[in-house]
Amino acid sequence: MANVKFTRSELEKSIKLTSDVIEKIELFGVPIESITDTEIEIEVLPNRPDLLSIQGFIRAVNNYLGKEKGLKKYKINKPEKNYKVFIDSEVKNIRPYTACAIASNLSLDDEKISSLIDLQEKLHSTLGRKRKKVAIGIYPLEKISLPITYTALSPDKIKFIPLEFDKPLDAGQILQKHPAGKEYAHLLENFSKYPVFLDSKKNILSMPPIINSNETGRITNETKSVFIECSGSDFNALKKTLNIIITTLADMGGKIFSMELIYGKNKEITPNLETEKIKISIDNINSLLGLNLKDKDLENLLPKMGYNYNKGKVEIPPWRIDILHEVDIIEDIAIAYGYNNLIPQMPNISTLAEETKESRIKRKIAEILIGLGLLETSSYHLIKGDEKNKIRSESLIELENSKTEYKFLRPNLLIPALRILTENKDNDYPQKIFEIGKVFLLEKNSSESKVSEKENLIIYMSPSNFTEIKQILDYLFRLLGIKYSLKESSHSSLIEGRSALINANSNIGYLGDIHPKILQDWNIKMPVAVLEISLSNIYELIN
Repeated sequence: MANVKFTRSELEKSIKLTSDVIEKIELFGVPIESITDTEIEIEVLPNRPDLLSIQGFIRAVNNYLGKEKGLKKYKINKPEKNYKVFIDSEVKNIRPYTACAIASNLSLDDEKISSLIDLQEKLHSTLGRKRKKVAIGIYPLEKISLPITYTALSPDKIKFIPLEFDKPLDAGQILQKHPAGKEYAHLLENFSKYPVFLDSKKNILSMPPIINSNETGRITNETKSVFIECSGSDFNALKKTLNIIITTLADMGGKIFSMELIYGKNKEITPNLETEKIKISIDNINSLLGLNLKDKDLENLLPKMGYNYNKGKVEIPPWRIDILHEVDIIEDIAIAYGYNNLIPQMPNISTLAEETKESRIKRKIAEILIGLGLLETSSYHLIKGDEKNKIRSESLIELENSKTEYKFLRPNLLIPALRILTENKDNDYPQKIFEIGKVFLLEKNSSESKVSEKENLIIYMSPSNFTEIKQILDYLFRLLGIKYSLKESSHSSLIEGRSALINANSNIGYLGDIHPKILQDWNIKMPVAVLEISLSNIYELIN
């Protein structure tokens, strides 16, 4: 979540903040933190980064209030001469993608510049995952010579005056001395080269995701045209982020131009404001909301949320990154209908609840491990595309239409465990963690294949070793009343000779020390010991 402050006088040029409008804004799903004579502070939920700018907020609220209807259209002009960005293969393993645009005819003042900077930073910290996933640069076009090159250079070949400084620094000095460099240096650690944007005269525009050049990367009141770039590892996220920025600039009066991105032999054109259409079922809507809506009702409700609707198809705004499924649209229908208009009903059924055997066992396991000082986590059921290459695993199940970097169902709990250790490598040690969760396997037979869901338990500790993780297993199984034995075995992610299968009537899991090569691939600094067992087998062993 992010709190955003808008100037009240600027907002009231479009939306008069009467008591009735303030109530409707709250019902729209945007909590108002405070209102004064000079400003309004709102809370923007993570699923609506398009509301982080005053322009995006006005657009959405005007739809909801009925002042504007349906999906707002923006014109994207074709690239002009030299509106090109050449993406060098040097960035492939660092920050491989960029999405770019140009906005001209701007009339910027201090308030608009402040609003743009605030939008940029809020997108960095939310959608951009603190610049790891998306980093944004906005540059005065008047000081840039097109076309642009996105490449990577050795740190000793990167030297420029960063924003807020008055003398040139090399890349190493920027990471050590500049506030932004010190904060985000970890995003470039372990890379021998750092990404840079260069203009046609080889002037450095920025070193993403760290800092812009003070000479070519600072916009002022005199800036009339800007070059916008978003860089990162997820091209889809970059394009969505760019859509939010360029529609904000268009609402400021800017004229938007697309750019040609040249990835070797492949070409992309960004931004792309083509809309996506999703089919929606009235039966599903009424079933989920407990209503009796008709097609005509949807023609009134969906435009209030910024959509176009026609005969069962909903046209999605290209800046709405949160719409992944029909159910997301149904949630917006409920907002447009008004939660305060929904009438609660008592279900016409009676039931008797009882905790299942499986739930009792899982609760007991969790209580034992928490008592040993372990921390419980819960991770995504999906893993990223690049994570599957770090751990060899059979029968990976890929999603057909994933709209994020998470594209595969997890086959084990080890992959998310290593991700958690990577993301927390700079936190305090020791780290003692466990998770109980589902894993997904593809079972094949002669006639068909099907997805199998199972529950696993993983325990992992760092720094730790085989002996310590075995002590945890001994204690846990003793309290559960399970007898077991170990059989030395090899595992692709564990050190040979320091790994074993866990046997209790059958092989139910493994334990051992993570191999140094795996730790290196995941950028984990401390030794890790792990055990993972199938709870499906445990359920059968306990009465």
